[in-house]
Amino acid sequence: QVQLVESGGGLVQAGGSLRLSCAASGRTSSSYAMGWFRQAPGKEREFVATISRSGGRSTYADFVKGRFTISRDNAKNTVYLQMNSLKPEDTAVYYCAAAVFYSVYERGYDYWGQGTQVTVSS
Repeated sequence: QVQLVESGGGLVQAGGSLRLSCAASGRTSSSYAMGWFRQAPGKEREFVATISRSGGRSTYADFVKGRFTISRDNAKNTVYLQMNSLKPEDTAVYYCAAAVFYSVYERGYDYWGQGTQVTVSS
């Protein structure tokens, strides 16, 4: 079992930056691949980025490539999502999730945080 708590969301102007954090407790996060997903109002939850257990491999959704960076610090049991050049369409609740196996699919994830709101104003 692992518990995940996201933080770092907030209101930012278009073009700005935010860094989300996901703190894991319970079983160490290094046992899991970690991912970020998001859900905008009225839309399905969608994949944003994922990182392998060691941090050596990552995959991004096309719409965030070059703008977002996922990273992890296993010593701190924390995963990060650095978001730059934010756009109004990035407005969503962002969720952190843990998976036994590396995956870009929501169904591949076993544990989820409660989410943190990111709002980008135009």
